[in-house]
Amino acid sequence: MTSEGKKISRKQARRQQQAQEKRRRRLMIIVPIAVGIIALGVFGYVRLRPVEGTAEFGAQGRGHDVEATFADSGLPPVGGDHDPRFQNCGIYTEPVTTGPAVHSMEHGAVWIAYHPDLPADDVAVLQEMVRGESYMLLSPYPDLMSDVVATAWGVQLEPDSVTDARLGQFIDRYRGGGPEPGAPCTGGLGRPAQ
Repeated sequence: MTSEGKKISRKQARRQQQAQEKRRRRLMIIVPIAVGIIALGVFGYVRLRPVEGTAEFGAQGRGHDVEATFADSGLPPVGGDHDPRFQNCGIYTEPVTTGPAVHSMEHGAVWIAYHPDLPADDVAVLQEMVRGESYMLLSPYPDLMSDVVATAWGVQLEPDSVTDARLGQFIDRYRGGGPEPGAPCTGGLGRPAQ
């Protein structure tokens, strides 16, 4: 091989090496981005899919009316016209007024209502679930037709028990949502026990 031929093959080898390095750099950028996009898609799907057994009620009125009333259905309302004042989120040992509680759900709160006769051990489980968490409202609910009902704006779940895994899934899925996410859940009405 002539010296000229050696120069050409060295140039070709260098070009091939540079092309390989360029491909590696691209892969080092593209692969993590693709993995990230896939992970976000999976997370979004898991986070946004409905919790099994959740009843969805569609659009709800959102007007503010001090005299708003709610039908006595044995379940907390899932939305609708409500009091212009909101209920402070937290743990209550006495029933709360419905209109301000609905307003808190509009701000993104999940309201866990329990039957006043629920055993103290079960109430303690619910309190532990809510304690220290933002956008959570826990209270007894007179004449509740189930032991426990979780309600967020436009959706409701009647879990089988306080330890039903769907209760935590419901909270994870709907807490912080509602038509006015991020609106305050403190500085309103009521003084939570905890």
